[in-house]
Amino acid sequence: MTPMADGTLGRAVLIERVNRVGWITLNRPGQINAINSSLRREALMALDQLDSDSGIGVIAIRGAGERGFCAGADIKAQSDATCLTALRDELTPGWIEALDRVNKPLIAAIHGYCLGGGLELSMACDIRVAAPDALFGLPETGLGLIPGGGGTQRLPRLVGLGRALDLLLSGDRIDAAEAHRIGLVSRLSASVGTLIDEVQSLAERIDSKPAAACAYAKEAARDGLDLSLSAGLKLEKDLFVLLMSTTDRREAAAAFKEKRLPAFSGR
Repeated sequence: MTPMADGTLGRAVLIERVNRVGWITLNRPGQINAINSSLRREALMALDQLDSDSGIGVIAIRGAGERGFCAGADIKAQSDATCLTALRDELTPGWIEALDRVNKPLIAAIHGYCLGGGLELSMACDIRVAAPDALFGLPETGLGLIPGGGGTQRLPRLVGLGRALDLLLSGDRIDAAEAHRIGLVSRLSASVGTLIDEVQSLAERIDSKPAAACAYAKEAARDGLDLSLSAGLKLEKDLFVLLMSTTDRREAAAAFKEKRLPAFSGR
């Protein structure tokens, strides 16, 4: 994978642009990319920058170093928290919730340790691709806490209440194969070494589709979770009708009829 342009947003986060894929790299490898205030702040800035960039169609997130995607919150930094009110203010609104406001497809490329806040970050992405060495877990109850970045809410929505409670209460870790079996991740890469290239290929396939169709599919699926079935079906129909009027939809129909590849314009 050869970046067209790259840059350091700050010490804790890197940005790369590879074709039309924007990569966010959590860059604290010595701490297995543990989350501190700098990483939170810079990750939010990176998301805003890439989501507003018309030259980017898909955003992917990965962790630097060989040890893992993200080991969760930086416990050393947390141990200094003495004011509960200040801590609650820092966590509200949750920084991971900012991923819900990203319009473009989000993919997590996960290797090694993906624990605590790292798992919560990955669950806020639209697609999770795991390398065979990935390990997942929510250890917070062993620290006298519960997940504070959406873990108790997103995990049951992904794997069901029973499996979620098992992981939440036991704090047990599961490997990539088990995570894939229960639906925590949607894809497994062939190897650790091919993970990034496989995610890049997936992202480019998604980007080859009309952007509005991908955005509306994401909106219908995500927003529909909070609606009744009838309301969700209405949302789907409304978005379907809006897409019928787009230039890209007409181009797709013409290309199918003429047995050629479509040339989408983003309109």
